[in-house]
Amino acid sequence: MAIKTSPRAWLTVKRLRAHGTILALCLWSLYVWNLATPGLRDRNDNLKGTDFLHFYTLGSLALAHRGADLYDMNAQAALAAQRGPEAAGIRYLPLYPPQVSILFAPLARLSYGWALALWWSCGTVLYGVCCYGVWRACPNLRDHGGTVVLLATAFPAFFHLIAWGQTSALALASFTLMFFLLRDRRELLAGLVLGCLIFKPQLGLAAGVIFVSIGAWRILSGAALSAAGQLLAGVLYYGVEPLHQWIRVLRNAREVLPLLEPKPYQTHSLRTFWSMLIPWHNLSFGLYILSAIVVLGLTIAVWRRGQSVPLPVRYSSLLLASVLVAPHLTVYDLVILAPAFLLLADWLIGRQVGRGTGAPTLGLGTLLYLSYALPLLGPFARWTHVQLSVVVMAATSWVIWRLSRQHDPNSTS
Repeated sequence: MAIKTSPRAWLTVKRLRAHGTILALCLWSLYVWNLATPGLRDRNDNLKGTDFLHFYTLGSLALAHRGADLYDMNAQAALAAQRGPEAAGIRYLPLYPPQVSILFAPLARLSYGWALALWWSCGTVLYGVCCYGVWRACPNLRDHGGTVVLLATAFPAFFHLIAWGQTSALALASFTLMFFLLRDRRELLAGLVLGCLIFKPQLGLAAGVIFVSIGAWRILSGAALSAAGQLLAGVLYYGVEPLHQWIRVLRNAREVLPLLEPKPYQTHSLRTFWSMLIPWHNLSFGLYILSAIVVLGLTIAVWRRGQSVPLPVRYSSLLLASVLVAPHLTVYDLVILAPAFLLLADWLIGRQVGRGTGAPTLGLGTLLYLSYALPLLGPFARWTHVQLSVVVMAATSWVIWRLSRQHDPNSTS
């Protein structure tokens, strides 16, 4: 979403609108055509909403207070087939903490079709509200509202969020609200919001490391309280045993990753980047740890420069690190990058206006464009074994670090 004002820039507003229009029409028209079938199976014979079936089943377990079955794949498969015969034979690896099932209990009172439609609506509204809120905080994008709406609609991660029926809009809402709370210096509340990510703890890993490194103890205290409160809600509803089961599942998560990631080309993090590229598990995992340390180091350096680096830039670097460092991140989770695209586009325009169109940006606009679009080419990684989106996002983190040095009065660059 990087909108440049220089006449020499190839990413003009007109070109971005054209690309966004083509992409939105292709993605959503094909998806609507694929869904236009009677019953709950689409034209590819996949269940409509795909992953939503898992959440619907968890909600059904919550209604029946069947906490003992929250981590029983066989029991859940049988219940899913009972609630909807067209879901027979579909199995999911249960990894969500117990309280997530309580969230979906109200939807489980409806038929699968109506519950899915309501969930799609909730996800769309959440995504739209988050994008609108961040756009309103970007003064240099105020005159580009139509372009922002178009690109937000065409965002491949948003498309996958809806197509998979996933929960990543909740993570986006958490990250978006945390940005505004940090902007207002309400650190304890920001931490409470960060702790909400306990339902997808891999997305909060980078933020936790970064805030520990800079000594943001109020944020971390709030996050611990919030996460503990959510887990306590599950204990009060089911008892303590499902929580113990969830912890055991997390401990063994590395062993079941092949089941969790049957299509690794749909993942976009450093761990799966190396695992697709390097066939030797121990070596690929070691490279993941090493590259994650580098990305975290760059991001921590940006945050340690404090107020000399604008919060939108610092926060965008945190969002990129959250994606890259996550041990498990599927394409729909990239929706959390929507605020980063808006914040960095706004910052780039302001930088060019303030310093002139010749202000060095080290190709950041192009990197943002590629980070936005390259997830579309993810399936090609089945043959190339190189997930280009990860390369570009890592390069973006490095460029942000380089540019942040220009704000540091102690930097010699």
